[in-house]
Amino acid sequence: MKISSTDYTTHSSMTSASNQNHLLIIEDDQGRKEFNLDRPVYAIGRDPRSDIRLVSHFVSRRHATLVRLPQDDSFDGQSYYYRVVDGDSRGKLSANGFMINGRKVMAHDLKNEDEIIFGPQVRAIYYLLDRDSHPSGIADNTEFDVTLISPGMTDDPED
Repeated sequence: MKISSTDYTTHSSMTSASNQNHLLIIEDDQGRKEFNLDRPVYAIGRDPRSDIRLVSHFVSRRHATLVRLPQDDSFDGQSYYYRVVDGDSRGKLSANGFMINGRKVMAHDLKNEDEIIFGPQVRAIYYLLDRDSHPSGIADNTEFDVTLISPGMTDDPED
């Protein structure tokens, strides 16, 4: 399947009008990275020029392509979803493919909390969120009361 970024650029203005955030959280050999998805096409792989770089020797240089597509049943006509496709935008497949939620697939329309396994210890989780929500359920500006108590500050009832 050949994918051209020009095929999807007509939908680039949809991001600002959509009430949803598309978030991809990557875990690889360098730890955890978050990507707010808003572009029409993303190259995913080990290549340093990839839009979303995976740091691992177990993934291909051009492992997958993420493509934004319009939602057919959208009421506002401006909602969209992402499809992940094996290989690069010219149709060359990756060496080992990927799995979505434990199943090996060539392409998949992403849904909230889908897990993508690119290789050993290299995975991504996709979140489809309302504009103001966060996957952890805790806002960035939330404050917590943390009180540290030394063991010597309390009376032990067994003494």
